[in-house]
Amino acid sequence: MMLIHSLDSTFNFKNPVVTIGTFDGVHRGHMEVISHLIKSAGSHNGESVVITFSPHPRKIVSGAAQQLSLLSTTEEKIALLESSGIDHLIIIDFDRELSMMDACDFVEEVLVRKIGAKHLIVGFNHRFGRKGEGDYNTIRQCASRFDLTVEMVDAVGSKSGTISSSVIRDALLQGRLADANSMLGYNYSITGTVAEGRKIGRTIGFPTANISPGDPEKLIPATGVYAVGVLIGKEEYKGVMSIGYNPTVNIEPGARTIEAYIFDFDRDIYGSEITVILKFRLRDEMKFPDLTGLAAQIELDKKKALSLME
Repeated sequence: MMLIHSLDSTFNFKNPVVTIGTFDGVHRGHMEVISHLIKSAGSHNGESVVITFSPHPRKIVSGAAQQLSLLSTTEEKIALLESSGIDHLIIIDFDRELSMMDACDFVEEVLVRKIGAKHLIVGFNHRFGRKGEGDYNTIRQCASRFDLTVEMVDAVGSKSGTISSSVIRDALLQGRLADANSMLGYNYSITGTVAEGRKIGRTIGFPTANISPGDPEKLIPATGVYAVGVLIGKEEYKGVMSIGYNPTVNIEPGARTIEAYIFDFDRDIYGSEITVILKFRLRDEMKFPDLTGLAAQIELDKKKALSLME
């Protein structure tokens, strides 16, 4: 895959077939669009091109104070799209000027004249252009002036309804990890740096790695305890992770923390970057009368996690 960060480049794509979107999470619905993209590029004897944006358009449209909770960082999105098998990925810097651009002007100036698109594929609910005016019918009317054909891909359903990034975000925030992972098509993960903690876990025989997420806009799922895979370098370990406020040891709830107990692991990884892969949600956060009760529950969590991840 060729990664392009600017529209100032000179493009020499062969019969480009294009799709455009935010692609937060690159979930199963997005993958349906990309599957059509790759097949269509083949039938046009051309190349597949995905256009996406950074930062997320909602941040610009809603103002700098808008708090985003995203399923994928830019780096994660790039990796997911590369693994899909597309030929080219263009990441456009989304700014206020672009947000005010008319949808038909974008079709003409960017898709047709700059990229030379021959065929455009859009998702069932995709809109672009000023105030989201560019729906499927508008885009198709604009494109017809330039011999640019347009195809819409139908929604992909799940037991939670039509798959979308917002539905997946809601599932994660409500603790419905299994539903979220099913809609994503892979296990949700969080990447961050191991930071110094209070080391209370070590005193009861369960040392934990306190994780500081690398991107403040990355969505952190509901509080609770999860069975996880922990990727350190190229090696994956099993473990349990707690997201919450540590009510057993904190009289007053402070900031929410992310702590992972990595099974059969005793290396010093302070300052290291690790990725925690959320595979199963085990239980809600609980308050115990003392550290002995907490230790007993962690041992039960470990046994359950190991049985689930066999």
